[in-house]
Amino acid sequence: MSQWNLPALIDHTVLRPEATKADVLRLCHEAKELGMTVIFVPPCYIDEAVAAVAGTPIHVGIPIGFPLGGHTTKAKVAEATEAVARGALVLDMVINVSRLKSGDHDYVRYDIAEVVRATPRVEHKVILETCYLTRQEKLTACALVVEAGAEYVKTSTGFGAGGATVEDVRLMNEAVAGRAKVKASGGIRDWKTTQAMLEAGADRIGTSASVKILEEWKQAERPA
Repeated sequence: MSQWNLPALIDHTVLRPEATKADVLRLCHEAKELGMTVIFVPPCYIDEAVAAVAGTPIHVGIPIGFPLGGHTTKAKVAEATEAVARGALVLDMVINVSRLKSGDHDYVRYDIAEVVRATPRVEHKVILETCYLTRQEKLTACALVVEAGAEYVKTSTGFGAGGATVEDVRLMNEAVAGRAKVKASGGIRDWKTTQAMLEAGADRIGTSASVKILEEWKQAERPA
């Protein structure tokens, strides 16, 4: 018996720029069939996704300030409030990487906190885009996320120069020290990698390869 209920730990995602409405509706169907609890879709498809999973436990997630994080705070708040008004229950917000690397910590904290304050009844994950950060910047970012009141730190958008690593997940888990949770995302495409992320301290996994990962997981769990 697995120590993880894997379908409930995966944020099933389709955020490719060329993804179609049919891809979004397929994602919704897969989530219902496989027992997932969170899906992520492009903001323009929130209405279709909310309608497709109505009456199920599935929460629709929307990315905010995606994928670069350089939007103004006002723009991020507008994105977030519209998404929640249309039925989103999870928001994954990209940290302002440029301001973070510039040492503008008050700006970064405020940027996150304003989105959190504007949407108090939903879950917030903040994407650090770790591939662009030094070790100290990762630690600082984790502290700012906690101080701003978000519930999760997340490794990557999947659109940067690199994705999640076991080392980053372990570092982020230690940095938040139980004050927030950790989502690993970016380049996670098989069960072996997923398992390594969970063992390193990830609480959730973000991936577009969910169906493949779950099939490999089921095969690994079958008695020999």
